[in-house]
Amino acid sequence: MDLILRPGLVPVDGGFRDDAWWIWCGSVIRGDDGLYHMFASRWSKATAFSANWLTNSCVVRAVASQAAGPYRFVEEVLPPRGREHWDGLMTHNPTIHRCGDCFLLFYTGTTYDGPVPTAGRLEEDDPRRLQARANQRIGLATAPSPAGPWTRLEAPILEVDPSGWDAFLTTNAAPVVQADGRVLLYYKSTEDDHARLRYGVAVADDPAGPYRRSGDGPIFGEAHYEDACVWHEDGGYRMVFNDLTGAFTGEDHAGGYAASEDGRAWRYVGQAYSRTLQWSDGRIVTQGSLERPQILLEQGRPAWLFAATADGPGGFSRAANTWNVAIPLGRG
Repeated sequence: MDLILRPGLVPVDGGFRDDAWWIWCGSVIRGDDGLYHMFASRWSKATAFSANWLTNSCVVRAVASQAAGPYRFVEEVLPPRGREHWDGLMTHNPTIHRCGDCFLLFYTGTTYDGPVPTAGRLEEDDPRRLQARANQRIGLATAPSPAGPWTRLEAPILEVDPSGWDAFLTTNAAPVVQADGRVLLYYKSTEDDHARLRYGVAVADDPAGPYRRSGDGPIFGEAHYEDACVWHEDGGYRMVFNDLTGAFTGEDHAGGYAASEDGRAWRYVGQAYSRTLQWSDGRIVTQGSLERPQILLEQGRPAWLFAATADGPGGFSRAANTWNVAIPLGRG
């Protein structure tokens, strides 16, 4: 029987926050130094949250002495490196993994023409927005330590399929890395700028690829969802994801929980978390957003859920602040 994740009280001083920056994403790993390293996305509040994440985001690293945090900023990990590179102007959606002595940072990158925005809001009809979105691809950087140095591959690890349901972009990597280096790579895609978001799966014998698509189409069919995080547990696979419209959970942007024996055929099990959080100071708050769930395993079991969150009346575009929260997990 599958056990649903049971979120606990959220530490008010946990996670990663810097009110001068938009903070999003947040994937954590424990290093050999005993510290917890969070890889997150950030961009200046001199620009708007949306759609400037597409043009201005940068993957950064923050550290803490305990999983809950608080995490302090250390460095930019994947800064801009020139528009001539496929990931030259924006990096986003980091997820950190380990295979032996090598640390693997999967991420989304893009590039575009025209000046990088320095202030204000990037409008929906700005050609930079559409170009940056359409150019999004999944990449990989490797290092001997969470502190680097990081080496990026010079090409994306997964391109679009021009004739498929995933013809527009590849983003939001959710890899399961086996001990022998084989990878099940779950990826988000869609047909065009306005179609529903779904996940497919690709496989490779090595983290650097080449990757081969597996299956006949997106998992869960035509459902609209994103932000998957997948892990291996008890001989099978588990997934949490952002239920965009509440079709699975009954709550917009709540977390869905799914299970699979082989990593390809999935069944929905139940709700993993709500946007309504119980904080350690006694408050109960429905967050404006709670997205990009990432699981930290301890002794092979989910111990912490890290998620990007926002204040405000709902939706990150209406938020004054965004940050990453650390949510302790039980099972029930």
